Amino acid sequence: MLKLSISGFIFILFVSGCNFASAPVNSNEVVYVNKDKEIRIARKLEDVQNKPYTIAIVPKLTGISYYDAAKEGAMEAALELNVNVIFTGPPVGEAEQQTKVIEDLIERQVDAIAVSATDPYKLLTVLKKAREQGIKVITWDGDTDPIGRDFFVNMVDPQMLGRHLMDNLALCLHERGKFAIITSSLTAANTTDWIKWIKIQQKEYYPDMELIEIVTSDDNYDKAYQAAEYLMSEYPDLAGIIGVSAVAPAAAAKAIQKEGKSSSVKVVGLALPNAMREYIKDGITPNITLWSPQRLGYLTVALAKNWLDGEFPHDQQEITNVGNIRVRDNVVIMGVPIVFTKENIDQYDF
Repeated sequence: MLKLSISGFIFILFVSGCNFASAPVNSNEVVYVNKDKEIRIARKLEDVQNKPYTIAIVPKLTGISYYDAAKEGAMEAALELNVNVIFTGPPVGEAEQQTKVIEDLIERQVDAIAVSATDPYKLLTVLKKAREQGIKVITWDGDTDPIGRDFFVNMVDPQMLGRHLMDNLALCLHERGKFAIITSSLTAANTTDWIKWIKIQQKEYYPDMELIEIVTSDDNYDKAYQAAEYLMSEYPDLAGIIGVSAVAPAAAAKAIQKEGKSSSVKVVGLALPNAMREYIKDGITPNITLWSPQRLGYLTVALAKNWLDGEFPHDQQEITNVGNIRVRDNVVIMGVPIVFTKENIDQYDF
């Protein structure tokens, strides 16, 4: 046994290049420590820790008021939280275009990417690439499949919102009549979820109402306007429209006004108060619903920074300038929506 141990020891010394003659005599001596290297590493680590994060916020598309308002909130957060924010997106709401934007952000080596996904699955490959390179990935406004992100920043509870929109229209139409929906796309996770709950609410509580068609607008005002014109032409007995794209209610209201059908066709849905002020005061719609997109932009940046600091969102967490958030199954819910009416709409300017 002793022989074996000595042989093994000699073999180890041989392959490791050890030499008894050159071995250090002082047992207290520290070997292989480069003080200059340690100092450089410590300074580099300090520089990284002190450097502001760069957080990229990617909307579905640019050039519409809703995302302009979200950008305002994101930039406010950048200033207050001392982070760099890049707010960039494609000119049209297409997954392929978003993929190109995200590819560019990966090349720029940002610290976090928050994307409002146009499709729950088509961005998964590029988001996986971002995460493999150490970039934190979250979603906001429009979700992907959960495997593609760390958490989703949602505006409101989708069940509550969908049921609320159906109730709103039913109240306008005295719970009777045919209605249609103008949405952004048939693939965006948030709008499809809202529509699901609109349908459930109608089926459970409004048997004398009928959903006749769902048309898309790609979040484009002109397309939404054309969709409203088509619906009124195709269905002369159309009684109502629910717009679940931020541009749809205003576009539909304008088309209704032009066709002289303000008394026979009503519109409700999701839109900025500034876009709907005229139509609410004219009675084309009794109210419109939305959350604050500025707060959503602010919250997204704040939570991204927290996550970069190692803090994952938690239920009832208080976020400055936003309030207490809810968290369920890696989904953050910002709060309850605002209902804008003739009585309160002049209190808001966005």
